[in-house]
Amino acid sequence: MKIAAAAYPLDFLPDWDAYDRKLTDWVARAVAHGADLLVFPEYAAMELASLGGAAVAADLEAGLHEVMSHHAAVTALHCRLAAQYGVHILGGSGPAMAGGARPVNRAVLYGPDGVIGHQDKQIMTRFEREDWDIVPGQGLWVFDTALGKIGIIICYDSEFPLLARALVEAGAEILLAPSCTEALAGYTRVKVGAMARALENQCIVVHAPTVGAAPWCPAVDMNTGAAAVYGPPDLGFPETGILAQTALNQPGWACAQIDSATISRVRREGAVLNHAHWNEQKNRLLSGIQVVKPPYSA
Repeated sequence: MKIAAAAYPLDFLPDWDAYDRKLTDWVARAVAHGADLLVFPEYAAMELASLGGAAVAADLEAGLHEVMSHHAAVTALHCRLAAQYGVHILGGSGPAMAGGARPVNRAVLYGPDGVIGHQDKQIMTRFEREDWDIVPGQGLWVFDTALGKIGIIICYDSEFPLLARALVEAGAEILLAPSCTEALAGYTRVKVGAMARALENQCIVVHAPTVGAAPWCPAVDMNTGAAAVYGPPDLGFPETGILAQTALNQPGWACAQIDSATISRVRREGAVLNHAHWNEQKNRLLSGIQVVKPPYSA
């Protein structure tokens, strides 16, 4: 199958029809490249805050509620596009109520037959915790789809290896890592995390970031990134581990052809066997860690 990761700019939208046209165009262009799985970024849904007008979009709290007010229409649009083109789409994440007093950051996976499920971000950044009051969701999910078993590690979650490992041990061979990062350093952290997850789990990781300026919304006013599809730098994969990548801060799709048989083969015959050897580190740690101070003894 072919995977497409979006480097996606956020626009101030004059009306709902503008969003419909934009998303439809983006999906159509990915499908024209042969994509079967399309991945949009973290907080890509925040451009819907602009539908409430400039004052709403500029207000952190009001913007959240404006985005959430379009939930039904967003779901219907993504379902229509997934069915029309026969593809799977990870929609751009955004705020959602999960039964508590504050919103979570939720990414929804759509298939040709409708909504497959959603994944809420597990670990919040300082901005989400201290300024925006976005709260963690509960539970990790592996989606058993026609394209294979898929897990989702949203932005900061990609920097924590045990989350990805839990998904992989539950069967995931493809991890989707939508992100939204202001600075080059933030983008680099997610990129390094995503590549590390691909290395240690010998799997595919799909990194889809927001790009460009959106000064009308303080939550996503600056966005730095490049979309990419990563694999382990080993048998059957590029020596860099990069299967496809866009130029930094350039909107567009990064598309890569993958085969689940290649994942199975590298896990079985690779130069290294990180996936199989994961538990050996646990066994080594069982013996304990000793702190040694001078003078040293042999």
